[in-house]
Amino acid sequence: MPNRLETWRVEAYNTAKQSENKMHDDTVARRFGFEGGLVPGVDVFAYMMHVPIASWGRDFLERGLVEARFIKPVYDGETADVDATEHNGLLTLEVFSRTELCATGTASLPAVPPAVALSDYVAVPAVVARKPVSPEIFEVGKWLGTAPRRWAGQAANDYLADVRETEPIFAREGLGHPGLIQRVMNRVLVDNTILGPWIHVGSRMQLLSAARTGDEIIARAKVTANYEKKGHRFVELDALVVANGTTPIAHCQHTAIYQPREQAAA
Repeated sequence: MPNRLETWRVEAYNTAKQSENKMHDDTVARRFGFEGGLVPGVDVFAYMMHVPIASWGRDFLERGLVEARFIKPVYDGETADVDATEHNGLLTLEVFSRTELCATGTASLPAVPPAVALSDYVAVPAVVARKPVSPEIFEVGKWLGTAPRRWAGQAANDYLADVRETEPIFAREGLGHPGLIQRVMNRVLVDNTILGPWIHVGSRMQLLSAARTGDEIIARAKVTANYEKKGHRFVELDALVVANGTTPIAHCQHTAIYQPREQAAA
């Protein structure tokens, strides 16, 4: 029988108010029909991962599979409830805020992580001089890289506070939160073009190895789709996220609206 787990409740925090992505700015977001700046999808994803981390601990950080779709915004200062139901080893996750369903997802724990070859993913640097976004920037089949990112010491602690994570395993074992991997996936877009307001709409992440605090993390990403739907321009990425140049830590699929309808029509 399905087993309903205890709800994980957080006070959502918009970590990106000063971001280059003005979809997190109250004034700009309202122009697109939202009530205010959006809490980043990658941070809502981090809220969702609390439940499988609490359930499976380090095993999840080493080989867990998690995916999420973002349906409606979560706003700064609002309560976000992560509801989870376990059935036959699968966690079904839902995020509610203001009584509305904002995100859905699943998490599971494969017996072993799938084999992924580092050599199958081409390492390229982020561009030196970014150009304004266009469909050509995200040409299907193109390889994209990111500037190295590192969260160590106070930066790692600040991140855990920002995403309301209280599990002691990160401090106790010196591990990096998998939400940081999602931040690196966002950088695939940001490090390679000058974007206007844009929206992360969904991700799938197969963890391959536990990241450690202070690891230098990059993504090796391939554009797998670039299309228009209901006036929006979407990009889909397939990436291997690598620590310290040698250790694959996650295989990710990432979907974003890189030009929302208002932008695409401009």
